[in-house]
Amino acid sequence: MHLGEDLLVLGILFVVAYVLGRLGKLIGLPTIPIYMIVGVLASPHTEWFPLDFASGDIELIAVFGLVLLLFSLGLEFDQEEFFGNAKTLLISGGSWILINMGAGFIFGIMVGWGAREALVIAGMTGTSSSAIITKLLIELRRLANKETPMILGVTVVGDIFIAIYLSIVSVVLSGETEIWPIVLQLSIAFLFLVVMFSLARWGGRVVSRLIRTKDDELFTILFFGLVVLFAGIGEIIGVTDAIGAFLIGVVLGASTYRAKIERVAVPLRDVFAAFFFLNFGLALDVAEFPPVIGIVLLAIVMTFVLSLGSGALLAYLHKMGRREALNTAAIFVNRGEFTLILATLSIGAGLDPRLQPFAGLYVLSMAILGPLFTANSEKIGTYLRGTVPVVGRKPRNVMLEEEIALVEAATANPSGDDTKRAVKRVTEARVHADDPAAAETTDTATTDTATTDTATDAAPAESARSGDSMLDFVTDRLDPTHKPTQNPTAPADKPDRNARPGDYS
Repeated sequence: MHLGEDLLVLGILFVVAYVLGRLGKLIGLPTIPIYMIVGVLASPHTEWFPLDFASGDIELIAVFGLVLLLFSLGLEFDQEEFFGNAKTLLISGGSWILINMGAGFIFGIMVGWGAREALVIAGMTGTSSSAIITKLLIELRRLANKETPMILGVTVVGDIFIAIYLSIVSVVLSGETEIWPIVLQLSIAFLFLVVMFSLARWGGRVVSRLIRTKDDELFTILFFGLVVLFAGIGEIIGVTDAIGAFLIGVVLGASTYRAKIERVAVPLRDVFAAFFFLNFGLALDVAEFPPVIGIVLLAIVMTFVLSLGSGALLAYLHKMGRREALNTAAIFVNRGEFTLILATLSIGAGLDPRLQPFAGLYVLSMAILGPLFTANSEKIGTYLRGTVPVVGRKPRNVMLEEEIALVEAATANPSGDDTKRAVKRVTEARVHADDPAAAETTDTATTDTATTDTATDAAPAESARSGDSMLDFVTDRLDPTHKPTQNPTAPADKPDRNARPGDYS
């Protein structure tokens, strides 16, 4: 069995994905559309790339990517956030889901592909990507924004809904037509959900004891084995492998080893998820895009309109303003991995084959437009208000700048005479700034310096504390026997900066 050519092709694909990913980062694109594009380029349906790499060759690895994506989603499920604000979050999240899923189902019916296809289209167009949402909040530095707790709370409700929705979809896609087999399968699915959520809620300590081990290698094998095991259980009992992986993620996320699991799981998820998106791209045929372009464009317009409307509703329910409403709408407009998961499930169920190119083109478009809209939502809001943003310039802290320069000089040449004279000058200026009465007795030149320093002292307290620490550092470099002078207004029991940890004499 010769694997050299396959390994060579796979390595080239990942290198190409890396290069395109770096280019995509320049304009704020996530990696999902990049991996899909690489898969399309290498697809046997096209001749754009001199590679012939079949989708089936990496199908099992792609399944690992799928279950690890859902596992990570379950691992991030915040039980305390949900149960602590259950009423508010259920109203907010329920309203958002009802608006988007309801409109998505109506849109699916109007497309005319069938009722089961309409249910799948509702999930594709009505659910946001938790992975992209979380990533954008971090990269755009919006974790401290007023609307962010609401966004994360609604995302938690969305995660619960995904678990219920997948259970229903799996039954619908099974092809059962008799009522009692459907009732039995739904009952098993909901019982599985209840048991796993109950275990996560009240069995965290038991789970922690069961998975406790100090060996990182064995710990990784254990968690990965549990993910694959419960994915298999979910597939066997009819709730899909994805929902089984999601639920074991919720359970393990309730244990005391959540942080350790995340540290191990995230790199594995990223690698295997790349296979999943790449594999989906390999299965796409660009020639099938033209018949669904019109439907995709309508779906994109509907998604943006619904996101703006539901964002305004969420902001109203939480008593927030227009800025928060637009930011919320922009963050929830993002679609990604869950749409592709539904497309994969629909292919296995034998639904309309147009769902696959629809999902592929829709995700490619939304994974590009969504992050761009999110990154510029604040600028768009400012433009719509008809105002020009005034970028305030932070007041210059002359003292802090000079002390930073002193640290560099003292590190480079601690014995230099110029450095010593500069330290003396800054020390005297600091004394004048801390004691205005002393500053009044100095000459005119010194008074000017003190006035400047006093104005500079109006900067944030953090800058002043940083300045004191840097000044003590420089002085200590020049004279190791020097003891830092305490600020007269500082507490008497302020610890000595020169004290070493563990010195209790």
